[in-house]
Amino acid sequence: MPTAWGLANRLPAGGGGGGGEATFYLALGATLGISTYLLASTLLGSSSSPTLAPTGRTLAAIPSPLKSQIPALPSTAISSLPYPPNVLPGGRAVATPYGTIQVFEWGPPDGERVLLLHGISTPCVALGALAEALVERGGYRVMVFDLFGRGYSDAPPDLPYDLRLYTTQILLALASSPLAWTGAASASGQEGDREGEGGFHLVGYSLGGGLAVSFARFFACMLRSVVVVAGGGLIREEHVGWRSRALYSTTTARWVPEGLLRWFVKRRLMPRIEEGGAATAATETEMAKEVVGVATGPHKNSDASGGQSFDNAVLLARRPEYTVSSVMDWQLRHHEGFIPAFISSIRHAPIYDQKEDWRALGQLLAERRERLGWEDAAGEVPGLEGGKILIVLGASDPVIVKEELIHDATAVLGEDGFEAVVLDAGHELVMTKANEVAAVMTNFWARTTR
Repeated sequence: MPTAWGLANRLPAGGGGGGGEATFYLALGATLGISTYLLASTLLGSSSSPTLAPTGRTLAAIPSPLKSQIPALPSTAISSLPYPPNVLPGGRAVATPYGTIQVFEWGPPDGERVLLLHGISTPCVALGALAEALVERGGYRVMVFDLFGRGYSDAPPDLPYDLRLYTTQILLALASSPLAWTGAASASGQEGDREGEGGFHLVGYSLGGGLAVSFARFFACMLRSVVVVAGGGLIREEHVGWRSRALYSTTTARWVPEGLLRWFVKRRLMPRIEEGGAATAATETEMAKEVVGVATGPHKNSDASGGQSFDNAVLLARRPEYTVSSVMDWQLRHHEGFIPAFISSIRHAPIYDQKEDWRALGQLLAERRERLGWEDAAGEVPGLEGGKILIVLGASDPVIVKEELIHDATAVLGEDGFEAVVLDAGHELVMTKANEVAAVMTNFWARTTR
């Protein structure tokens, strides 16, 4: 299975005639990496990412602000943070061998379960409005959690942030619930479903969409449905800008000390003082530009994330003063594990060209559609009983180009393997259109699950 940046060495040079620049950039980076190796190792404490502590034990996780910031703050300061640890109901800090995971779970205990996975940058509070809408509209039991290295979850320093790590985290979060989430999804519609034997709906946003599809390939029996909202996974390689190829490729990782690379990426993303004394903001726009280039194709003349409409999107209506940008600023400044997690996710997570996983899921969905009319096969193949997934897109989203995703999803899932709904929004649709997205999902579930 190709990963996001395992492809970097065989990708053509990125858009707009930048091939020569990219080659020069890599060559220069390699030369500087060698010449600054000793200096960077001394100043930054690492020439590469170590895999084991000297004793042979796994390195301790990089602590989240839950451990590094919150204990030193008075309660008034905590409540005024862009993302307080109690901003959503049912919060719990879950200790795991990989570090602590921040999980939120609420809603009626007997409601249908919904797990929501957030994107590459903004922590799970970005899905708070959507989760609240599901609880209020349909009495669903919802769960969200911060991916490793985001929000209040720790960051494992010694592992690639790939599907294996994220799958493990999903299962750990589910296992932390006092309710049963991981039983096989029944196709019978019996009352036993209410006792946790009916599986759960899996909803993935942005990076979470790619994770949801890849997870479903291996754990379809647990899932009642899969919903991909402005999701990654099938982003075309041509949208990778040459600067990002140079920064995040495995070639660069071999030549440039990891500590130096992390310092440089953080410097690119941190707010800075411009001429005249005005300060810039930490924005999701800048994060998205690291993932999706803007030089060619549908992304030309866009800012790769919906611009101010995304950065200024309010996370929760009851806290209108806190936006995506304010949370990103806080996270960059106070979570030391964010930059390592961000870099590793670009390199290894299922973001680009994951046709193998999507095609495998398409085959599983086709098997279920075949059995929909077979009474004697009821319950024989548990999970995803509707035989299709839902894809929700923003009409003006330049990160996930709707025409491309619909075309590529048709190629790997088949025309009957999914439904697509396009809303009048950009990449920020889970926040600005939370009620509409919730309505689309609940309508889909009512028609395709029992």
